[in-house]
Amino acid sequence: MVAMDVVKEQPVTRDDPFYRLSVAQYQAMAAQGILTEDDRVELLEGLLIQKMTKNPRHIWSTENADALIQPHLPAGWFSRRQDPFNTGDSQPEPDVFVVRGKPRDYIERLPAASDVALVVEVADSTLAQDRTVKQRIYARAGIAVYWIINLVDNQIEVYSQPIMGDEPGYPAPTIYKGDDRLPLLIDGQEVARLKASDILPPPNNPTA
Repeated sequence: MVAMDVVKEQPVTRDDPFYRLSVAQYQAMAAQGILTEDDRVELLEGLLIQKMTKNPRHIWSTENADALIQPHLPAGWFSRRQDPFNTGDSQPEPDVFVVRGKPRDYIERLPAASDVALVVEVADSTLAQDRTVKQRIYARAGIAVYWIINLVDNQIEVYSQPIMGDEPGYPAPTIYKGDDRLPLLIDGQEVARLKASDILPPPNNPTA
């Protein structure tokens, strides 16, 4: 495992003005049927961002990561896949995240960032966004551990110890490949070590 240089922040802005939605406005649009499950968007820093169509490797990686994480979760924690949680100015829908409590605790509300111990994003076409916009959102929200399962470079990037302030982010991530074992940290406790090659999908062309 090796450390990677910090990726510089790239704000989600353009020269043209935008109207930024609050989380409450976004939820109201969903409640009134203005936005439905067929509208593949998520609220990131007040902007509606289109979610990319997932290819088979992305789907497999999401399901596999969840299956590997679940058996090691201590009592009082459970995992969710591709569901929303609230961070204050955003409502991301990460591929996998680990939540405090039980599913019935969230019948009437979404999890808040303070309920979340780990966020996992599977990245192929969204790699730049996951390293910048999503990293900034999760750091600002105080998410303790953030994994990017990087399908482009066939590696796992682990971000921890979020930096708050005017330029939120994380220190340089630790990179895991092959036989490297990455710690599964839940609420500051290491509950398992998972081999990177078990989490990552097999190479597209293993004979190359």
